[in-house]
Amino acid sequence: MLQAIGLTSTPRRDRPPAVDDLTFEAPAGAVTALVGPPGSGKTTALRLLLELDPGRGLTYFRGRPLRRIAQPAREVGVVLGDVPGHPSRTVRGQLRMLAAGAGVPVARADEVIRAVGLGGLEGRRLGTLPRGADRRLALAAALLGEPHTLILDDPGAGLSPAERIRLHELLRAHARAGGTVLYTTRDPKDAARNADHVVTVDAGRLVAAQDAGDFARTRLRPRVAVRSPQAARLAAAVTQEARSARRPVEVVTEDGNLLLVYGGDCAQVGDIAFRHGVPVHKLADETGDAGPGPAAAGPEGVHEAGRAVGAGAPGRASAARRPVRSPLRPLRYELRRILGVPPTGLVVAGVLAVSAVLAVLLGRGGGTPLPAVLAAWPDLLPLPPAALGAGLLGALSFGEEYRYPALAAGRGAVPRRLALLLAKLAVAALGALLLGALVAAADLAALRLCYGADLISVPDNWAPMAASWLGLTVGCAWAGVLGAGVFRAAAAGVAAVLFVPVALVPLLGQVMSGPAVRSVTGLPGRLAEFAGPRWAPSLDHWIAGALEVVGQPAGVALALTLTVLLCAYVLTGLRSQARW
Repeated sequence: MLQAIGLTSTPRRDRPPAVDDLTFEAPAGAVTALVGPPGSGKTTALRLLLELDPGRGLTYFRGRPLRRIAQPAREVGVVLGDVPGHPSRTVRGQLRMLAAGAGVPVARADEVIRAVGLGGLEGRRLGTLPRGADRRLALAAALLGEPHTLILDDPGAGLSPAERIRLHELLRAHARAGGTVLYTTRDPKDAARNADHVVTVDAGRLVAAQDAGDFARTRLRPRVAVRSPQAARLAAAVTQEARSARRPVEVVTEDGNLLLVYGGDCAQVGDIAFRHGVPVHKLADETGDAGPGPAAAGPEGVHEAGRAVGAGAPGRASAARRPVRSPLRPLRYELRRILGVPPTGLVVAGVLAVSAVLAVLLGRGGGTPLPAVLAAWPDLLPLPPAALGAGLLGALSFGEEYRYPALAAGRGAVPRRLALLLAKLAVAALGALLLGALVAAADLAALRLCYGADLISVPDNWAPMAASWLGLTVGCAWAGVLGAGVFRAAAAGVAAVLFVPVALVPLLGQVMSGPAVRSVTGLPGRLAEFAGPRWAPSLDHWIAGALEVVGQPAGVALALTLTVLLCAYVLTGLRSQARW
């Protein structure tokens, strides 16, 4: 059961709140429709239920507020607007990534694809889906965690009549299994036809909360829809004959040639048209809205549950702390995220191609040192292509999630959780290591192919060179991740990567150019004495190489940049949580 008590949105300036003291229930095992005209506050009410908008009131999902539910995706499935996600990601890839986020088996993605009728569209890109398929994908994402409660904002928008029938059959099956379904609609006939309970709102306030039968009897009334090219003449004839017979009839004109006749039937209206020689193109019985207003509901339309659950408790804040939907399996989520979009492969392929060409050109003259040739790092570039590519991939890992949010509907931002950050840093480091190794191998192969294996040999100090090379690529990848996470844009992540060689390295080079009073020479030996017999002699070589790398201005600059970005990320994350 879903219980909403005293929901009130925060007003803007001098305008009244969009939702004002709204209290209702959505029982388990039933489909509840939230009905109201455009601008009545339906969507705002859903966002208050989910604690996405600031306001007052309480909402309980089976007796618990959302912020106290450890796994919200297992309790509540949400459809708000379009499905968020990268337009180049496939339907199956999107759902498998979200399955990792919800902590459910990957096979669940194929199950919901079949359940919502997306079979055959698994390989389609999100950006190429038609409107109806896009809505079905949003419903599939909501069903991934097998939630007890479904909350949907106008789920039938953009669907064909057949797709709407399938949608409501799916919602009905979820309710029959004991779940709770709450959806919004502006069409009262849709609510009367497909819902078990109907909650009517207008101007943000509760008008009535009734069973569907009571709603149809008290809020709807029969009418005759007539379409004629002489609608004005027919309207005058119907009104005149009803007045003569002293019958209460109301005639409403819509769209120029459509008449809605309240208080008559098809036989009466057809006979009048025949007697006056008026051609009729449509004549049908319909059920129409009686219009908003508490009087139309009658005394039996007042919802008793609002008083039962304590409607007098709206004074407590419901948005003091917004629930955060962080991936339950962050490492698996991040791997599916980075491997599911074309930009990852395009960046890697571009880096390999550019590096190979630059390595061949640099090796042609014979005067460039071998490390710079293997790294494809000419003096005119601030960073080698591999480091720039690793930084770009790191920046996209956070920047694209702010641009195409996927973790939670309607939030538009990635939650700043430690597990997610560690997963992104781990995947970025792994990608940077692979990219650095691939570039070095590709450049070495290109040099040997062009100039012969005898001229290009592996140097003896390859270990510190490799440590320096891989450390640079990993550091740039982490700078991209943290920069994009702090400033919420991929461009900011790339700017953080370029800041190191362009601005910080020259400054530190001047600072470190003075005479050194002390040094860390002999540190490996002192560490060996401290560790005792457990110390492996081969570690001396690696530690000396690492110290040589870190002691360079570029290493110091990269370490400082990463430290500052990490502190900024933590501080902004704590400030955001306090503001929520």
